[in-house]
Amino acid sequence: MAANIGRPLEFDPDTALAAAMDLFWRQGYENTSMQELLTAMDLSKSSLYQAFGSKQALFERCLERYGDAMIGPLRVMLNQSPSGLAFIRGFLESVLDEARGVCEARGCLVLNTANEFARRDPRIAEAVAQGLGRFHALLLEAVQRAQRDGDIPADLDADALANYLVSNMSGLRTLSKAGADEASLRSIIDLVMKTLM
Repeated sequence: MAANIGRPLEFDPDTALAAAMDLFWRQGYENTSMQELLTAMDLSKSSLYQAFGSKQALFERCLERYGDAMIGPLRVMLNQSPSGLAFIRGFLESVLDEARGVCEARGCLVLNTANEFARRDPRIAEAVAQGLGRFHALLLEAVQRAQRDGDIPADLDADALANYLVSNMSGLRTLSKAGADEASLRSIIDLVMKTLM
């Protein structure tokens, strides 16, 4: 007996997922209604459920997509950077675009989600942990490179420094969303960089 594969999709799932991610990023999970998702994605409720399952499953896919969209360019940036330390500074300074008004101050979807959910939902908590873990792994690589170059003391705990950088970026994003100006953010970044050397 042939399996029932359902009706073929009549929309681009990647485009719909991008629209959902953008909405979740601006509003958060709980402040985003199903109707808003359907409107943004230009889908019927049945099409959304057929393609993505539940609202939560869709959100988890959006978190994964966000991580892919962020980590890919950051890895290219690390590979092309003249040093691990230069990459770290560039990573931290990326928050300045929000203060300059170059882009909307939405923060980081992964960090926003961590703040919204705390540990109330184990599946979301796991998705957040995986997202933060990807940023941590990239920063750990940058720190270790800087240590090999002699820019960061080799006796410092590279894993702890990577965690330190993730937590500082979280704080910078939060301050930026709250309206901190470029000078204030830059002074914090300069201080963070000094603690590494």
